[in-house]
Amino acid sequence: MDTKQRYYPYRPRSVEKLFSVTKIVTIHYLELKKNFDSGGESHDFWELVYADRGNVLCTAGSRKLLLREGEALFHKPGEFHRLAADSRSAPDVFIISFVCEGKNARFFEEKKIRLNKHLLKFIYMILEESKQTFNLPYSDPAMKELPFREKCAPGGTQLIRNLLEILLIGILREEIPASDDEPLFFCENAEGEFAARIAKLLNENIGNSLCIDDLCKRLNYNRSYLFRRFKAETGRTIMSYFTHLKIERAKRLLRESDLSVSRISELFAFDTPNYFTKTFKRLTGYTPLQYKKIHRLAP
Repeated sequence: MDTKQRYYPYRPRSVEKLFSVTKIVTIHYLELKKNFDSGGESHDFWELVYADRGNVLCTAGSRKLLLREGEALFHKPGEFHRLAADSRSAPDVFIISFVCEGKNARFFEEKKIRLNKHLLKFIYMILEESKQTFNLPYSDPAMKELPFREKCAPGGTQLIRNLLEILLIGILREEIPASDDEPLFFCENAEGEFAARIAKLLNENIGNSLCIDDLCKRLNYNRSYLFRRFKAETGRTIMSYFTHLKIERAKRLLRESDLSVSRISELFAFDTPNYFTKTFKRLTGYTPLQYKKIHRLAP
């Protein structure tokens, strides 16, 4: 028997690069007024616009587009573009501009798509990482530079670049699926359907003081099971999610209407205007009146 160790040479694979993000120019999360209009501009880098809440009107070269909530649009380098609210609602918009090299980047020219949940998470991961890396002003469309935080997390720009490249590859794969007839992995997505049912009930009762016992009765589940499954998928408790939902709707009303803080508090079933104000400040960093004032002064 041959006891000598056999030698099998390693054969490293080179890393394929579909495209390479070399620079991040700006990262915005804009909570806009319903009459917002950016004017027009063009620049020599890419821009990705995602309508997070509400619809926005976009000009892209000679095209005029309605970007609906949940949709994303790419502006290629040199393309004249413009962003405006539709005058009926106050939208929330994510924008990231970047330099991207490689001939495959042309795939994104004139590309307008709807982001699924799998891809959308990378938008929020980019936003979270940008907060750890840059000292970003609140909802400032005029920002032209990303100032670093005094004490920023190490590797922040690399993570942002990596997350953006993953997002771009994911979009490309969605638009150009693999040639195999069957997917590599099967996922029933039952967890997603379960959380969606709860979220639907919460949305339908946004003006009520819905409690966990009410949900248990309507869905015929016990409390611990309800808590565990919802938290596992969303990362939040049900009531935390419900509170955030109410505050997001309240932010829209503060930007879109002249309703008083007391009236908005009533509409979303907060016990008192004072409790609403405390909750709003805890989640946004501003009181409702401060938030309203910011958007009155905003362009």
